[in-house]
Amino acid sequence: MTDKTDKNPSSIDAVFRVALGVGFLLLAIFSGFNRAVADETCMSPYMAKIVGQEDYVYVWTLGMVGVGDEQDKLVTVDVNPASPSYGQVVATLSVGGRNEAHHSGFTDDRQYLWASGLDTSRIFIFDVHTDPSKPALYKTITDFEKQSGGVVGPHTNYALAGTMLLTGLSNNKDHGGRTALVEYTNGGDYVDTYWIPTDSDLRGAVKSGKYADGYNYDVRVLPLRNIMLTSSFTGWSNYMMDFGKMLNDPEAMKRFGNTMVLWNLHTKQPKKIFDVPGAPLEIRCALNPIHHYCFTSTALTSKIWLVYEDPKGEWQAKEVADIADPSKVPLPVDISIQSDDALLWVNTFMDGTTRAFDITDPFHPKQVYEKKIGAQVNMVSSSWDGKRLYFTSSLLGNWDKKGKDNEQFFKSFHWDGKQLTEKFAIDFIDQKLGRPHQMRFGARSLYARLDNRPDSTNLALKRTDSSP
Repeated sequence: MTDKTDKNPSSIDAVFRVALGVGFLLLAIFSGFNRAVADETCMSPYMAKIVGQEDYVYVWTLGMVGVGDEQDKLVTVDVNPASPSYGQVVATLSVGGRNEAHHSGFTDDRQYLWASGLDTSRIFIFDVHTDPSKPALYKTITDFEKQSGGVVGPHTNYALAGTMLLTGLSNNKDHGGRTALVEYTNGGDYVDTYWIPTDSDLRGAVKSGKYADGYNYDVRVLPLRNIMLTSSFTGWSNYMMDFGKMLNDPEAMKRFGNTMVLWNLHTKQPKKIFDVPGAPLEIRCALNPIHHYCFTSTALTSKIWLVYEDPKGEWQAKEVADIADPSKVPLPVDISIQSDDALLWVNTFMDGTTRAFDITDPFHPKQVYEKKIGAQVNMVSSSWDGKRLYFTSSLLGNWDKKGKDNEQFFKSFHWDGKQLTEKFAIDFIDQKLGRPHQMRFGARSLYARLDNRPDSTNLALKRTDSSP
């Protein structure tokens, strides 16, 4: 791991960050959740939110053979309608080679963006605060596998108070789905590894069904309930395999996760294992502090699941809705919850469609809208006010469609409460960029000062200007 101690994000102020996080959470309770704040609604509750229109979307992009420099890269798109470069790529930063670029996430202060590769297990830390329009590579972690004790495939990069929690998808013993969570300081120093419970090592957790497979994918937290949730996917041997070959391999199709795990957030102790068959992927939790529940979707069985706290204070998991026609395996991928907890967007990769579900009754989601975005679609990110949605196309390098259906795009849409209207689209192959995967938002004047007034927005960092 390369080190730049002179610019290292501080890990000494962890105690301060904990206190700050608690203060922010109290602000969340009293300040409301319906203000015009633009940010991904799926971000960590420990993280500052941007007030006003987002200026940039950072797109973590897979290198593609025969396209441009063929390297993974961070692509910065100007998304502010008031800007003269609106709808254009304003910066690209290649990281060398192809690492199976996948997910990214900010540190709690939003000064650094962590982005990881599922194949090489490299983690790239970008400075996005010095010049938000042109991120710089700050550090590369190259020994994740060794430091973590054999975890492979860092996936979700999730901010806690002063640390980053990463989910792993695989291990270096059999490249299967048995894996762990790994914690680092914001500066990139290894802290600890927390293995997902299995039948042979439940680690104190209680099984609620028949599975304890040890698989992992995503992580989300509800600090006010002191809980953490993880989901499950598949190991390196599957996600690096050609999609068609995998579908026709009966043994490979058995190697998918069927569980979610409930953890004690503060101690990182697993408490309960839920049966959630069919590879539960992204987890999105309600944002209103009186709503104690989270959603996930299952890739193979095309279901929406609800994980919730019952009236007795026990946590349960329940299948609550179908996504499209499950018999056709539309392959649900990314989901996004709106900030008022009223709508859940669900993308299905195979038919390139996004669907909106009314979740005002979380036990009975109802589809109220759908729109085809492209031949294939993967990620969706929503602004806090719900008026802007962004979509990207790439799932995995070996899982994307072939031929004319291998569309690789970044698209911006406006949502008026009834329909999506496309504002602009960028063809990533035409611009020689590669396969666009995950998105994160940025702003020009994000880091000016904290505004802790009682009427300030939830976890808000106040911008000092509104000019492009």
